[in-house]
Amino acid sequence: MAACFGMCRLHVKGTERLVQLSQKSDLRARRILTRSTFATKAQTVKKTLQAGAAAGKESFSALQEERREQAERSVLISCPPNINQKKFLDYISKHGHIQNHFFYQSYGIYAVVEFSTKDSITALKANCTIPSVQHEAAVPFKSRLLSLKWTGQGSQSNASNTLKLQKHLPIPINELTQHLSKQESIDQQLQCLTDLYQLTEENISLRFCFGKLGCDLDMFLDLDGISGQNQRKGSGLSLEYQVKQGTSERTVTQSVLSVIGECVDQFGPGCVGVQKILNARCPLVRFAHQPSGFQCDLTANNRVAMKSSELLFVYGKLDARVRHLVFAVRCWARVHGITSSIPGAWITNFSLTVLVLFFLQRRTQPLLPTLDQLRDLADPSDQCIIEGNDCTIVSDLSKIKLQKNTDTLEKLLQEFFEFYGNFAFSSTSINIRKGKEQNKPESTPLHIQNPFETGLNVSKNVNTTQLERFVALCRESAWLLEQKEMLKRSAGQSADVIPPWGLAALLLPSVAQSAGVKGRRKKKHHPASERIKTLLESLKSNSGGAGAKQSAVNGHH
Repeated sequence: MAACFGMCRLHVKGTERLVQLSQKSDLRARRILTRSTFATKAQTVKKTLQAGAAAGKESFSALQEERREQAERSVLISCPPNINQKKFLDYISKHGHIQNHFFYQSYGIYAVVEFSTKDSITALKANCTIPSVQHEAAVPFKSRLLSLKWTGQGSQSNASNTLKLQKHLPIPINELTQHLSKQESIDQQLQCLTDLYQLTEENISLRFCFGKLGCDLDMFLDLDGISGQNQRKGSGLSLEYQVKQGTSERTVTQSVLSVIGECVDQFGPGCVGVQKILNARCPLVRFAHQPSGFQCDLTANNRVAMKSSELLFVYGKLDARVRHLVFAVRCWARVHGITSSIPGAWITNFSLTVLVLFFLQRRTQPLLPTLDQLRDLADPSDQCIIEGNDCTIVSDLSKIKLQKNTDTLEKLLQEFFEFYGNFAFSSTSINIRKGKEQNKPESTPLHIQNPFETGLNVSKNVNTTQLERFVALCRESAWLLEQKEMLKRSAGQSADVIPPWGLAALLLPSVAQSAGVKGRRKKKHHPASERIKTLLESLKSNSGGAGAKQSAVNGHH
């Protein structure tokens, strides 16, 4: 089937839409500086990205192009148990120079191998065969997902050979709180959380393109790239492909996804649990890809979501504090059940991210420009209209002039909770296009305007109960961060056992209990002195008590 696949991280499941902004500029710079030379086409892309990375201003489209080119030079190989790394690399390198490689575990041991040129992929695949198994029939299918089989005599392993498996999943919450508690400031805690939870370079290569460790992968099939909808016909004779006609674009999309879903189910190696969800507002095919360990969603022509991804990429590149605050708020929300991996009335990750962006726009000295300001800075070549929606964003980030804002991450985190703990959700809508509150256009508990499809509410699913939980937890978290005991590490504690403080303390289950989100209790029922005493006792108990609380956090997670 002739089709152009455009892959991008549009949702973070377990919660919902979109995001994780881009990897940090220093991570990108380190990766670029440690790479050797690409093929001729790749060299041009690389030079562009190197210049952008040095200034922290690489464009979204350039990053996508480089990642696509990198993916085309890579294969995913299922390896035998106890594979000898040297023998593996010696064998694979017969087909071309290996640019990069790493091993990970997911239903077995897998290796991602990146060659220097696409010709090496061609040579490698020419040496592959369709497996033949007695009493079974293989479904013929050729891709860049391969299996390495051991057919020789003797042992393939080496006692001295130990594979270094790359981290594939985020660390548990109890380990996270231990890491955070060892930091010297709340600012360092937010930076530490980002470092621990953001995608590694290897994980980006595997999934392409954005997200946090353990998040799922969303893709879209760019049918417009082959439909010719935007082509201009000249005068005189012209040729067209013969095609079948559908009653609407939606029915065509549903038909295409239905067929692709069937193909994935019948022919895609490692693809299981295929669900065709065709009657959703945005039809999709959902499946699990066992070799990578990803849950995947495939949509068609979802180009507005791609622009949303670009918008979040831009905001993440403008100020490092954006990503740190987003990671912290989303982790806090996940621990306390504000977000959920189950579809329902919970606030989604995308909605949470928009709440963070709006808060940063509403500062006395705004950290971020509004979407309208990003549109007004765009060049004519940046203009993008999708289904009547103005999705224009400036691509040259050097044109964006930010106001001077020196707020610490500690201050931003505390005031984020204060801002939404007292926000007029009952009458007000959140709009990052304008960067200001507006009257609600409809009667829903939470109204967050879709940045591009402005007639849509991205938080329409949220009910009153879940919004009240969010507000109560914001108030409790803001109150905790006002207590001086919570703002610094306890002195005289063992380096191995440090009671949670700062952000780490906000991730404890006791925060939700104190907020009274289950029993509908109000803070005024508990004097501040009593609450501080209870909290400090829980945090300053003996090492066994601290360990028990850590276990409780892990159990909650």
